[in-house]
This record gives sequence, C-alpha cells and structure tokens, in this order.
Amino acid sequence: MKTSIKKMLLSAAVTSALMLSGSVFAASQADFDKAYSAAVAAVKKAASMKNEWRDSGKILKKAQQAAKAGNFDKAISLAKAAEFQGRTAQAQANAGNPDYLYK
Repeated sequence: MKTSIKKMLLSAAVTSALMLSGSVFAASQADFDKAYSAAVAAVKKAASMKNEWRDSGKILKKAQQAAKAGNFDKAISLAKAAEFQGRTAQAQANAGNPDYLYK
C-alpha cells in the first residue's frame, strides 16, 4: 500500500472517530457557520480538481436545512461529513485516478 493511501485511510479513521464522539456542549449558529464554511471550501477544492463526490452537494443542502430548523448538532455533523468527502476526494485526486474519469 502506498504511503499516501495509508495516510488517507488513517485520516479517514481519525475523522470518523471525531465525528462520532460528539460534543458535551450544545452547538450554535456560529459553530455551524464555521463547519459549513470549511465543508464548502473542501468541496469546492475537490470540484476544482474535477473530483467532487456525487453526494457532497446533497449533504451540504441537508446541513443547511437542519441549521434552518435549529438542529445545529445535526447540521454540523452533516457539514463535517461533506468536508470529509471533499478532503477525501482531494486525496483521491492527488493519488491519481484513471484517465478515463477525465474524458
């Protein structure tokens, strides 16, 4: 296994563990705004690399809906999932996809 793939898998495991651990404090609009901004940046970067994952945009929309409903814990969790997809898509693009994906 290449080192970059090992790093990507380790990063995915750590991110998943952090996402599942939750928080003792109630989330706020400011917390959501920060998480959402990071997610949008990661997804846009992946899109600029022509490697955006299929569901990233859908997850971001669900995060916005949850925040609008006042469920910031769920909204932040969704935003973090979208950020994870964006960052993993970037790592995947850097690892090198087959040429047929870009034609």
